[in-house]
Amino acid sequence: MSAMVTLHVLSVVIWVGGMFFAYMVLRPVAASQLEPPARLTLWVGVFGRFFPWVWLSVLTILGTGLWMMFGVFGGFAGSPLYIHAMFGIGIVMMLIFMHVFFAPYGRLKRAVAAQDWPAGGQALAQIRVLVGINTLIGLCNIAIAAAGRYLA
Repeated sequence: MSAMVTLHVLSVVIWVGGMFFAYMVLRPVAASQLEPPARLTLWVGVFGRFFPWVWLSVLTILGTGLWMMFGVFGGFAGSPLYIHAMFGIGIVMMLIFMHVFFAPYGRLKRAVAAQDWPAGGQALAQIRVLVGINTLIGLCNIAIAAAGRYLA
C-alpha cells in the first residue's frame, strides 16, 4: 500500500507542480522577455518534454488510484465521498489534458513548424486557459486529498 500511495502522490506532484510552475513562473517570464517566434518555439519544446511525464503521471494516478480504491475500500460502493470526489475531479483533469494534447498542442506544433505565429499564439492562448483551469482543479483535488478523511 505504501508503494501505491507514494507513486500516486509523486505522480500528482509531477503533474500539478509542473503545471503550477509553467503557469505561474515560466509563462509570465517568457511573455515578458521573448518575442512570439522565440516564445512559441520555447513552449513547443517545454510541452514536448513535459507531456510525456504527464502521460506517465496520468496512467500512474489512474492505476494506483483504482488499485487503492479496490484494495482499501473494496470498490466504489465502499469508498468515502472524498475518494469519489478525487476520482471524478481526476478524470475531468485527465480529459482536459487529453484535449490539450490532441487539439491545441497539435495546432501549436503545426503553427510553429509553419512559422504561422498568429495561429501559434491562438493555440498557446487556448492551452494557457486550459492549463490554468487544470492547475486550479488539481490544487483543489490535492486539498481534498489532504483534508478529505478529516471532513468525513
